[in-house]
Amino acid sequence: MKTLSIICFFILSLTNNIIAQDKEKYPLGDYSELTDTKPHDSNIFWNKQAALPQLKWGSTDIRYSKLNIPVETKGSLWKAKAWKGERINAQAVLWSAKELKDVQISVSELTNGSDIIPTSSITTNFVRYVMTDELNKDKKGGCSHRPNKAEWDSSLVADPLDIVKIRDVQARSTQPIWVNIWVPQNTKTGKYKGTLSVSGTNFSPMKLKIEVEVLNHTLPSPEDWKFHLDLWQNPYAVARYYQVPLWSQKHFEAMRPIMKKLADAGQKVITATIMHKPWNGQTLDLFNSMVTKIKKIDGTWSYDYTVFDKWVDFMMNEIGINQQINCYTLIPWALQFDYYDQATNTIKYINAKPGDKHYSDYWGNFLTDFSRHLRQKGWFEKTTIAMDERALDAMQEALKIIKKADPEFKVSLAGNYHTEIESDLYDYCLAFGHNFPKDTKNSRSQKNKKSTVYTCCTEAIPNVFTFSPPAEATWLGWHVAAGNYDGYLRWAYNSWPEDPLRDSRFHTWAAGDCFLIYPGFRSSIRMERLIEGIQDCEKIWILQKKITNKKQLEKLNKIVSQFTPEGLTQKEVTQMVNEARKVLNSF
Repeated sequence: MKTLSIICFFILSLTNNIIAQDKEKYPLGDYSELTDTKPHDSNIFWNKQAALPQLKWGSTDIRYSKLNIPVETKGSLWKAKAWKGERINAQAVLWSAKELKDVQISVSELTNGSDIIPTSSITTNFVRYVMTDELNKDKKGGCSHRPNKAEWDSSLVADPLDIVKIRDVQARSTQPIWVNIWVPQNTKTGKYKGTLSVSGTNFSPMKLKIEVEVLNHTLPSPEDWKFHLDLWQNPYAVARYYQVPLWSQKHFEAMRPIMKKLADAGQKVITATIMHKPWNGQTLDLFNSMVTKIKKIDGTWSYDYTVFDKWVDFMMNEIGINQQINCYTLIPWALQFDYYDQATNTIKYINAKPGDKHYSDYWGNFLTDFSRHLRQKGWFEKTTIAMDERALDAMQEALKIIKKADPEFKVSLAGNYHTEIESDLYDYCLAFGHNFPKDTKNSRSQKNKKSTVYTCCTEAIPNVFTFSPPAEATWLGWHVAAGNYDGYLRWAYNSWPEDPLRDSRFHTWAAGDCFLIYPGFRSSIRMERLIEGIQDCEKIWILQKKITNKKQLEKLNKIVSQFTPEGLTQKEVTQMVNEARKVLNSF
């Protein structure tokens, strides 16, 4: 009963804090964007535009400016190639010197004789604008404290893909439209044609042509992709933004479509936290422990796994992300460990570092019981004890405790390469620019261990900040193939700042570093282009096994091999991606 009282107290505190906030700060439906103070095309230029609104195909490589007349457009016909089961993206651009009322988008089914790609496989979204900032002043990365937003060059950029289906377009502005076609796996090979239509109450309908050539290759469903995707989830951010009690039914209802989008991207890992603030304060919404640790009056320990079990069960059985559970962490950024002390009826903390007796006792007792619980639930083989960017000596001490508690525990680390502990790590994710020795990687693959790569705020290019060129997100998937990694990790899927739909800036890190999707289960240009790169990697792996012609295989491998840090110095990212994708779709 004591444990239940503690949990209820924390939930009540969070709920009261959320309710006290202004609900208007957290829009889920339509909303107003911030004002862009950057110079833009004047009324003189806009008034020279045709009296009627204009609609043309654009490029998914461009974040079109809201208040400037688009100059890089591609006419009225969009042609694309796709595998069966693949998702492909297009972007149209609508602009007008006068206000457009009640604008809405529709798309026809795509037909090839009697065969069709149904409209249910096609999604359209208005692209919205969010405030962003810039790289550090030295342009070498995005890791910095930014308490004063005025000190950073900020502007509105196109990124959120809205769920609102009818909206007004203001006079003298540009409205991008995102189109995503998820080709059914049973689609017959051939060219499919259809139209995109834009209509409103004060202008005549306009149409653009679509032509998709479906190739004779099939991409598996996302749950069957080999690509090991690990984007860290933050359930605490969802509770705060949606203003619902933590771990309540409403909380899980709010998370369901958000996490389903992640499953549809091929996510393999559940992010779980087994201590309070494993990353200290790097996000607005701090991560709490999903396990309550109780030191009883007699000095023995007990553990409450209620929250952990609800979270894992939800992600596995309702969302479908069920291959791995990464539990953070034995080595946090601040070496302080919480527990509930029955004797004093208070929360207390142990301050200890790896190697200390108090540290060993605290974690040794927990891990022994955690192993028992995981085996009872049938989750032990899927679980890793996870660490993030920790030093070698600390890792060695933590590994001793983990293996003593249960020699069969799997361990994961995202960080630098250490030969001394490589064999102890099941899931080893290296920082961008680092790689595994070839023999080591081959050995890990034979043992079915995961060997991946990650980016964070460190990299100026490639990255997925809200100001990053969209093709950089696609580039990352190609880099996985080039580096012979098994997949990609990024530290933040939905760790939202205060008002993410309007302002992607945060007081630490470059804008957008904390999240890839928006509230209201809105995707983003960055997220869709990242999925594009993941699909490309899957296609590369399939073709490398399927192609029997030596020259064709050499052609494919040659262009893949360019996607290294060194290759970035030779070509511009967008050019690399476009050239490579043409080759990939030529087989």
